[in-house]
Amino acid sequence: MPVPEQQPPGGGRFDEAGDATRRTRLANERTYLAWWRTGLTAFAVSIGSGKLVPALATGATWPYTVIGIGFAIVGVFCSSYAFWRYREVEEAVSRGEFAPPDERLVALLSGVGAALGLLLVVVLLTKS
Repeated sequence: MPVPEQQPPGGGRFDEAGDATRRTRLANERTYLAWWRTGLTAFAVSIGSGKLVPALATGATWPYTVIGIGFAIVGVFCSSYAFWRYREVEEAVSRGEFAPPDERLVALLSGVGAALGLLLVVVLLTKS
């Protein structure tokens, strides 16, 4: 028995290529917003570690300030990279191509995040 062709709600016909392109563009927009959420989260962590923790801590507070500045830099990078990456993917989709992320930037961001996390662990262990 042949499988009936699926029809979109409201009639008409599916445009597989057009629908795939629309889905890809919407996914790109969601990714853009995820980079922004990550940047905003890094800013919140920056304020927490750079200003709030030192206000409650005793002794030297400069390590927390350094960590806070590091997270602020990560936030700036994520917010900036969001737009750059969004444009890169949009242009690739328009050409019918794929634009992989720059592995060096991804590795750099991962390394900075890991370094800040390790620095925070060291500071927390030495302050305890």
